[in-house]
Amino acid sequence: MKYTVELTDAETKALGYAAFSQQDWIENLVHERCRIAIEEIVQITAKHCLDNGIQIPATREGIVDFAFENALVSLAADRAST
Repeated sequence: MKYTVELTDAETKALGYAAFSQQDWIENLVHERCRIAIEEIVQITAKHCLDNGIQIPATREGIVDFAFENALVSLAADRAST
C-alpha cells in the first residue's frame, strides 16, 4: 500500500530543520506506529486464544489477519462511528 503526504514549502523546510531526511523521518514514524498497533493486536489476540483454547497463528501478520477476521479488533474509523 502506498500513501502520499503533501507538505507546504514551509512544512518541508521545518521538517528538514528537525530531521536529516524528511522521507526517512515520515517512513520511520509510520512504521513505528504500525509496530505498536501490531503489538497491541498480538496481545489482544493471544489473550483471546489462550482464554478459549484456540491455536495462536504463527506469525504477527497471521495474528493481525485472525484478529480482524474474528472481530477481535476493528478499524478506528469503524469504532468511531458506533
